[in-house]
Amino acid sequence: MSYQINKLMKFASRNQVIRIKMLWFQGNSLQIARSSFGLLRNLSASNTALPVLTLFTKHPCPLCDEAKEVLQPYKNRFILQEVDITLPENSTWYERYKFDIPVFHLNGQFLMKHRVNTSKLETQLLKLEQQVLETN
Repeated sequence: MSYQINKLMKFASRNQVIRIKMLWFQGNSLQIARSSFGLLRNLSASNTALPVLTLFTKHPCPLCDEAKEVLQPYKNRFILQEVDITLPENSTWYERYKFDIPVFHLNGQFLMKHRVNTSKLETQLLKLEQQVLETN
């Protein structure tokens, strides 16, 4: 996985400065990497086996911390990306979500906000998993 990130980072423009914390849950280990905003779309559209769940957050955010705890049972079924909307380079996301965090996108599409809706998450993950099975 780190090879894929390094490969993607080579394609990122030097002018892209938007940083996104990316969290990969693999088994019980947690790997953290930083990426530029341009890679967000690349990872969402890449041929990775796991879907990308993006968490729009800020610090501090007690609801975001609570949401991450609720997501723990699902951690092996997606790649979690955190986008800090308070960073200057994320001003567009800040204007859109400043009163709504946490906000979640699944593979680049809005999924839910304020709290984790586990039934909605489960339904969408099952749909994506079924699509992968059908294409194989």
